[in-house]
Amino acid sequence: MAAPASPPAKMADGEKRRPSPASHPAAEEEEAAFLRRAGVGDMVRGALLKLLEARPEDPVDFLAGYFDRLAQSSAEARAEGGDPQWQLQWRLDRALWYLRLAHHSHRTTFNNNVSMAYDSLSAGGRRKKPGVNGKLYSELLEMFFRDRGATEEIVAPLLQKITCRDHEAVPFDIFRYGALTSLVLLEFLGKASALYEALDGGSGAADQRICLAVLGTLEKALHDSDVSSPVRYLEAGSKLGPDCLASAMDEALAERKASVAMKKGEFLKKASAIFVDKVKPVG
Repeated sequence: MAAPASPPAKMADGEKRRPSPASHPAAEEEEAAFLRRAGVGDMVRGALLKLLEARPEDPVDFLAGYFDRLAQSSAEARAEGGDPQWQLQWRLDRALWYLRLAHHSHRTTFNNNVSMAYDSLSAGGRRKKPGVNGKLYSELLEMFFRDRGATEEIVAPLLQKITCRDHEAVPFDIFRYGALTSLVLLEFLGKASALYEALDGGSGAADQRICLAVLGTLEKALHDSDVSSPVRYLEAGSKLGPDCLASAMDEALAERKASVAMKKGEFLKKASAIFVDKVKPVG
């Protein structure tokens, strides 16, 4: 026969059976009502949908940025009629964030994010005419390149081709073309950088003869391709196989000219010039 439970045991057993305040139906209903009033369900659902669309490498960082922009959006709405400069910078930051969300190869998601970026810039407030002008558009692209560490010397020739006059209205198709071309140029420069590092062998200075031969081969690949979309420039460049590059380098070395070094910055500047030459200007 079991011994009667001791007083502490009886108290513990009673605590287990006693419903906690949080589990009380009235408390649960109050909590649910608070979540509905705050719109938490819609916010979380929207964040998860964006997360699934973008599929970023760092989901936590992405969600932190998403909710940060949401908080800024709420603050901007409350500050309607506040500091115009702050509102302008907030719109630029938000548009830039949308452009970072997804790779351009995810076409549907990318187009949706570019549309959101355009709408973010276009929202001029109740007393302002909505729309994106050339000045806002140029500032956004300049911010985008600075954020990625691209030098002004490299990107200035491209901006001259894809930007509009400050006072001009920028249609969405031109806005999308400029954003896409900027992204592709950065990817193109990334591939060119990796190519240079293969040529210099880690020394920081590659043989100029070999660099010029490789750049010439790259230029021929782009100019021989009858394409109009910036994305196709990457595809044309990727067709340069090892045999093609090796043949060009062998020919350059066979000339037996005096060898001088080409720095990485000069190589990237020449590579970007090849790309920009292929870009169709707007307007």
